[in-house]
Amino acid sequence: MRLGIMLGYSGEGFAAAVDELVEHERSGVEIVAVPEAYSFDAVSQLGFVAARTTRMELTSGIVQLYSRTPTLTAMTAAGLDYVSGGRFSLGLGASGPQVVEGFHGVPYDAPLARTREIVEICRQVWRREPVVHSGRHYRVPLPPGAGTGLGKPLKLINHPVRPRIPVILAAVGPRSVAMTAEIAEGWWTLFFHPERAASVWAGPLADGTRLRDPALGPLDVLATVPFAVTDDPGSLLDAHRAMLALYIGGMGARERNFSNELVRRYGYEREAALIQDHFLSGRRAEAMAAVPDDLVRSTALVGPAAYVKDRLAAYAAAGVTTLLVSPLAPTREARLAAVRQLRDLV
Repeated sequence: MRLGIMLGYSGEGFAAAVDELVEHERSGVEIVAVPEAYSFDAVSQLGFVAARTTRMELTSGIVQLYSRTPTLTAMTAAGLDYVSGGRFSLGLGASGPQVVEGFHGVPYDAPLARTREIVEICRQVWRREPVVHSGRHYRVPLPPGAGTGLGKPLKLINHPVRPRIPVILAAVGPRSVAMTAEIAEGWWTLFFHPERAASVWAGPLADGTRLRDPALGPLDVLATVPFAVTDDPGSLLDAHRAMLALYIGGMGARERNFSNELVRRYGYEREAALIQDHFLSGRRAEAMAAVPDDLVRSTALVGPAAYVKDRLAAYAAAGVTTLLVSPLAPTREARLAAVRQLRDLV
């Protein structure tokens, strides 16, 4: 199981965070993920990280597919792969309607079909083929009548470092997970619960794997977790509980909240409904209190060293191949020491 680091959304102290990341790289951390959401863009930060690191893999965690054209997404990935010397993987996802329509002002439609077409176009670009795509959602070049009629197939001017950049798709629902297992090099999970993951995702993963091109290799399964080695996990788990309440209760509308739907499929139907009711009514403390203790503990890696070691084994047994941690220790020295200890446990 590979060990990675998640950088935070905040740009506060970014240079210091990257200084710390360089130390994590020296201690054996293999991959870093830079998020985007509706914060600063991930691309500029990844370029900075590429210049400061030498060995670790870089990935966007995640860039969403609606605000960039497919060819720009491919160009950006090729550019980041170039400046990092072939160390970039494209983390890509659909996000949700609140961000896509509320922040970017474009319709949120057909996320699965668009994802499949974008991956196809990206791989054409990386192979330096003249881009020709006639899909339902993307047409390159535009056909006569859809524009000036002067467009013609073009290929990337530069030669990419690699003709195939790994694609990591963020997926939660059964159909999107099946598609990810079919077409992507990696799968970015959400709130991975080792003891309940198979009940939700084993079927879709099997469906997609049956259609998978063997040339893609085994599917890399990425899970993100808050992390700390501590004999007193209470307050740190409270912070994770608050984040779960936010996502389950408020990251999406009542009728379309992917985190809430996942928690329901995990078997917490009543709790998911209660968290959402409290959160959307402004009762944040009650929403936090309604988050099941088992869900909090099982989707975090917080506790004494022996407990953390047991949970690592549970994640590995459940199929996780890349663990992306957010260190919670309050000081740089403590975070570095904790990650070194985790590296030894992994």
